[in-house]
Amino acid sequence: MRLEILGSAAGGGFPQWNCNCENCRDMRAGTFSGTARTQTQLAVSYDSRSWFLLNASPDLRLQIESSSFLHPREGQRHSPIAGVLVTGADVDQVAGLLTLREFQPFQIYCTPSVACILRRDNSIFRVLNRISNQVSWTEIKAEQSFPLLDSQGNESGIRATLFDLGGHYPDYIGPDRAKTLRPEEAQVGVILQSSQRTIAYLPTISALNHELLQQLKSADLFFFDGTFWSDDELRRVKGSGPTAREMGHVPVSGPEGSLQMLAGLRHPRKVYIHINNTNPMLNESGPEYRRVRDAGWEIAADGMRFEI
Repeated sequence: MRLEILGSAAGGGFPQWNCNCENCRDMRAGTFSGTARTQTQLAVSYDSRSWFLLNASPDLRLQIESSSFLHPREGQRHSPIAGVLVTGADVDQVAGLLTLREFQPFQIYCTPSVACILRRDNSIFRVLNRISNQVSWTEIKAEQSFPLLDSQGNESGIRATLFDLGGHYPDYIGPDRAKTLRPEEAQVGVILQSSQRTIAYLPTISALNHELLQQLKSADLFFFDGTFWSDDELRRVKGSGPTAREMGHVPVSGPEGSLQMLAGLRHPRKVYIHINNTNPMLNESGPEYRRVRDAGWEIAADGMRFEI
């Protein structure tokens, strides 16, 4: 499998348009030791011909134009994008679907609850089905293995499995609507398998447990929630706000942070992704960055490529 990181930041990107935190301020001033990042977006392929997106970020159009392997290849209208796996209904996971509205057939894979939010509750997503054979929706339940299909409906060589990450539904749907939906379908991770190789994708996760650790042990490569360095990061930066865990994110540092909890995983290649603009590990001259790298982790950046 070939996997490309098109974007690696949390919602809002880095720098975030309305943020004047130290990281964003230094990036704009040209004094930051690190790189700018668009919002998290991954693309994966078995044969480098048919590509599948993991979610659809608000920056998707720019990300496609910056990636020649996703450009049209034949005729007047064409796209190598065969499908999109949607792991939740947050704005930064689905807004990019509207970019793909120009009558190009492709497949969307998501849980039944996320399909309900997008197709039944939000009329704007009907723009994806203005004509027949435009976009096909496949509803997938957690723990169900399924093949990713190319544009001709053939198996692409990659199978996927969705699994519960214990997160929350986005605030915009409201608490009453959330109560009618299955909690295990709010935020899901993805296991991608091909030719006895496994990639795990967990961009937002609220808690670590034994079952999840066992899944990660069997992966050759995994991408993990790197949103916040500390549980109280936003309070330190802004003076107020929810904690990382209240927002559904395991922090990187701390006694129950992912850096410590996953320290025993030596085999898989480990990559932090979905990194918030306030996170100090973005600073490649800082102690947080060095601590992560010394622990055997990589920090995702736009343009990184992986082949397994």
